[in-house]
Amino acid sequence: MQSPFNPDEHGLRGASLDLYLRQIFASFSNETVQELARAVHDEAARKELVYYRDGQIEVINVLLRPIAVFSEQLNYFHYVSQTLLGALKRLPELYLKDFQVRQIVPLEESEAKWLWDTWGASHNQFHTVFGRLDAIADLTGAFSKDSLAFIEPNLVGAGGIHLIPAAEDILLETVVPVMESAALDLDLYKTDDLRDTFMQELLDHAEAIGRKGRVICFVDAKYAGDGTNEQETLMNFYRGRGVEVYHADPEELYLRNNEVYFENHLLDVAYRDYEVRELAEMEQEGMNVRPMKQLFRQNQMVSSMAGEFDHKSCFEIFTDPQFAQHFTMDERNVFRRHVLWTRVLRDTRTADPMGELVELLEFTRANREILVIKPNRSYGGEDVMIGPSTTQNDWDAAIERAVNEPGVWVTQRLARIAVYEFPVLAENGTVQTTPFYVVYGLAPTKYGLAILGRASQKQVVNVAQRGGMVAVLVGQHKHQIHAPRMPKPKADG
Repeated sequence: MQSPFNPDEHGLRGASLDLYLRQIFASFSNETVQELARAVHDEAARKELVYYRDGQIEVINVLLRPIAVFSEQLNYFHYVSQTLLGALKRLPELYLKDFQVRQIVPLEESEAKWLWDTWGASHNQFHTVFGRLDAIADLTGAFSKDSLAFIEPNLVGAGGIHLIPAAEDILLETVVPVMESAALDLDLYKTDDLRDTFMQELLDHAEAIGRKGRVICFVDAKYAGDGTNEQETLMNFYRGRGVEVYHADPEELYLRNNEVYFENHLLDVAYRDYEVRELAEMEQEGMNVRPMKQLFRQNQMVSSMAGEFDHKSCFEIFTDPQFAQHFTMDERNVFRRHVLWTRVLRDTRTADPMGELVELLEFTRANREILVIKPNRSYGGEDVMIGPSTTQNDWDAAIERAVNEPGVWVTQRLARIAVYEFPVLAENGTVQTTPFYVVYGLAPTKYGLAILGRASQKQVVNVAQRGGMVAVLVGQHKHQIHAPRMPKPKADG
């Protein structure tokens, strides 16, 4: 008798591959895992996979076991994230001509002035945004594509350009060879190297705006002392490959004949790790930021002013039917499938996640179990209130605070964060299998997609809150999925 079970191997093989990786690690001795842990830590320090905190250097923890995706999954995630990024790039234009958009993604007065002063018709035709789109997904499930849900965009100074390929390289050089020696049918390799695709985007931008040179400048708080300090590491990386790259603080730039210079070097394109509201504050304090404003005005800045629209509330524009006319059918399909329902928390009537008109405050108060409340513009996972983990009194207080702070808070549909098991070393040196929440940062360019995996045992997952990194690699194997077989009937007689 043929088995009634006919597994869809295309859907199940992600779970099969993840199980295979866990089985491979389970076969390693304690001594092997200890050696791998030391090697990964040492390589992370050597490759400057570090976080600066209060003047101290912390090596970022990289979990020992990678997560593997198939190339077709990566291609689909690339298409979706590029589509979403394209919609985000149009928000400055919508802001300038639609008063309702201004209410949903409010800019501070000083930011709005910078936008009006620097945005022109040429920007509407072409401008470049580089960012990371934070999302959750179950990469190993049978419905991994459907599980992809975007949480928020990060379009200015998005970390990961160095971190992502460095974490992948570390595991490919230390852990993966040991895994592949134990499983000859396993093949793991890295995603598109973000350092390469990012630089190609910058060079393409220089060409598109008619710059004859190819001089790049990374502009960030050069002397701040906290954070990942990726720009300095990246500058050295690119210089080693013959690209003319500089690293500057805003005050180190200067104007000459309406062109921006750094140490007598004429700049063609700048990449910023500054929000405009920070630059506006510096301007109000009397600091010279005119070169930065000139870079925006001449369309030499990446990310463009569109980077200021990485509010979480931009997802309200994507998920509220009243704004649908601004977007293509493909974009609306992506929004419907993959963007979490989000609303600025205020006293208004709006469509709920099912499309029904509701009073937003009343709906939020009554549906704590399926919602979160979070700051509209902060980052680092701060002040996120997860409904099911919050008392009703605290939830009601958060709603009241939001009403008194217009535009500052959003409510968003709660989505299930995927949980994966990873091997970790206990304090006594034994290996334990431990569950972690995992979220992803998708960093798309037109040349490919890189994925920043972040893991934590808290539901708010962020490297800045001492979470760990997970290397997401492209994988394939010949491991077969076998359906259960019915026992053959015994012959009569």
